[in-house]
Amino acid sequence: MSMDASLVRAGDTDEPWNDFRRLREAREIVLAECRALEQAARRLDESFCRAVDCLIGCAGRVIVCGIGKAGLIGRKIAATLASTGTCAHFLHPAEAVHGDLGCVRQGDAVIVLSQSGETDEITRILPTVRRLGATIIALTGRAESQLGRAADITIELGPISEAGALGLAPTASAAAMLAVGDALALVVSQMQNFGREDFARLHPAGQLGFRLSKVEEHMRPLSQCRVASAEQTVRQVLVDARLPGRRTGAVMLVDSRGRLAGIFTDSDLARLLESRTDGQLDQAIGLVMTASPLRVKHGSAMVEAVHLLAARKISELPVVDDDDRPVGLIDITDVVSLLPPGWTAEISSDEPGPPPSGGPWRVFRGPETPVAS
Repeated sequence: MSMDASLVRAGDTDEPWNDFRRLREAREIVLAECRALEQAARRLDESFCRAVDCLIGCAGRVIVCGIGKAGLIGRKIAATLASTGTCAHFLHPAEAVHGDLGCVRQGDAVIVLSQSGETDEITRILPTVRRLGATIIALTGRAESQLGRAADITIELGPISEAGALGLAPTASAAAMLAVGDALALVVSQMQNFGREDFARLHPAGQLGFRLSKVEEHMRPLSQCRVASAEQTVRQVLVDARLPGRRTGAVMLVDSRGRLAGIFTDSDLARLLESRTDGQLDQAIGLVMTASPLRVKHGSAMVEAVHLLAARKISELPVVDDDDRPVGLIDITDVVSLLPPGWTAEISSDEPGPPPSGGPWRVFRGPETPVAS
């Protein structure tokens, strides 16, 4: 018997699954999970604080354990802990009883997730975990469950109504578990002063790694850059500043104290030749260079350099130390190959703006530096 695909029996009525109904149901599901999160936030008490203290004082590792949907949430919590500075990994309870309990040591903290607190695979491992000397932190719906009673610390989520018409699939409870697990990980991280530098060390790849990387990780070091005195003639600089291999598109020019005085690019040379003023080739390059060019300090975020290159439409950006001496150069040809997918739109703005990191700009224009004419 065929049935119109747009009709599904709901109770005693057939209501078409039009856009209105689909959105109504979807919004109610999302709101049900929001209510579960609000409840979880309100129920947090001193047991949460004890769990935080346990994780901070943990002499061993943090092990997260769960099965089914709670196990999937547990994997995410373990990953969040690890990525925010807490040594953590996931233990599957079914594998645990077949030898993987060997990873548990005295001094470890074991976070066990189960909304019912009565799951066989979970309750089976609890006596052994306790005998091994680990501290058990329970994340469960009922403090009086087997899991709650066996734990050293119990964070009780309370009864949670699952989302959806059936109210059976772990949805709202899974969202609450994940939120409380994230809260544990991030509060611990903040209390341990885990900062951006620490985060960058653990996330070297992808867009996140690129956003957090420093200019010195991507710049051409001074040994691969062309550097000359601003008092030399253009012709002398072109001859003396030659480098083997692929060269940069600019020469950084320094004063008598080695501080960055200016920059002379291939485009500057092209304009000089196009103007047919060949006599300037034998004058001090300081007269035709771009004086006091934009530069970034060693230690600046790479994302700031990228945004400056795009906003100012420049191809080379010197990197200097605290004494304004060149230590390297950011070249646009190198940057293009480094950008992760999805960055094209981000760097196409015509106007300079604050870097995505939200931090202060550490890009500046140097002081006017007098050079000999």
